[in-house]
Amino acid sequence: MANADKVFNVGIVGYGLSAKVFHIPFIALTKNLKLHTIVQRHPTDASSAPRDHPDVKHRAALEPMLADPEVDLVVLCVPPNTHFDFTRKALEAGKHVLVEKPFVPTAAEAEELGRLAARRNRLVCVYQNRRWDADFLTVQKLLREGALGRVYEFETHFDRYRADKPTTWKGTLGMDQANSALYDLGSHLLDQVYTLFGLPSAVSAHFADQREGRLVRGSGPADDEPDSFNAVLSYEARGLLAHVRVGVMSVEKRQPRFWVRGTKGTYRKAGLDPQEDQLRRGMALPDPAFGKEDAAWDGTLCALQADGSVREEPCPNAEPLQTYVRFYELLGEALASGDEEKIPVRVSQAADVLRIIEAVRKAAGEGTVVRLS
Repeated sequence: MANADKVFNVGIVGYGLSAKVFHIPFIALTKNLKLHTIVQRHPTDASSAPRDHPDVKHRAALEPMLADPEVDLVVLCVPPNTHFDFTRKALEAGKHVLVEKPFVPTAAEAEELGRLAARRNRLVCVYQNRRWDADFLTVQKLLREGALGRVYEFETHFDRYRADKPTTWKGTLGMDQANSALYDLGSHLLDQVYTLFGLPSAVSAHFADQREGRLVRGSGPADDEPDSFNAVLSYEARGLLAHVRVGVMSVEKRQPRFWVRGTKGTYRKAGLDPQEDQLRRGMALPDPAFGKEDAAWDGTLCALQADGSVREEPCPNAEPLQTYVRFYELLGEALASGDEEKIPVRVSQAADVLRIIEAVRKAAGEGTVVRLS
């Protein structure tokens, strides 16, 4: 490895929840990464990067940081409508880039940035951290081991009760700016389905404004934007249907998460992976409890027996436990090697997920089934 002993200096752009909760704590744990600079336009009494991190450099704009030759990796924790422009500028300045999801609005833009990264000999990674959710890793393990037989139906949810529309940029940017339920929460679920099964052969979908109680097309004015959606991804060669659902008016104490059915068994799981909640509540890392769920939230595995009966038993999350720490470990290894294949979430993968998102938009907007090659 040409950079086996190198420590990569990291510049964070933006100082909101994403930077504070999902990135800075993990940069501190990664042996070959060091927080070097934070770009925050307007520090306030309530949120001040200079106060919280007095030992690093601070900038009020992107360009001065990009001009700093000491910065190796730029982490973009900014609204998605800025991702394409900021990533392009960072690559042209010779930086590696980690971009929060959703990557960019379109697959074409993703591919353009991938080509630029290749020309500049730099790495670009997309922060799809929920590939390291414990319940998703459990699903992967069950499928890998064949515990469910041939899977014919896969259902994944991101349901919550959020009666009030967000007052941040998440409540103002639309799908054309890589926002909405489809790009925000939906990109997590679609990335997980893609990780398991690849590109679907066809997509159908419906958009809804659950807060207002109406179905929408998502192809008209701003008030036509969905806060929820229901998509079906068809995998004809597998005989598989994958149902992807996001909702904001779900009144349940145990929100559904996974329901995976196969010819030999079924796995069901409620509740969301605890890592985000633990980080939001201020859990300091490293902590042996990070990522661990109470046994009350174990999934359920129903397995077909030789005599035709069904055995039902708790299915705890797979061990050894992996967490979002692993994402950054893999990113550090990719930077050290310079090998694009080692990037935990590559641009080509993000572009494929955007192709699925675009197909969902078209299917919902036109009321048709959209085929993908």
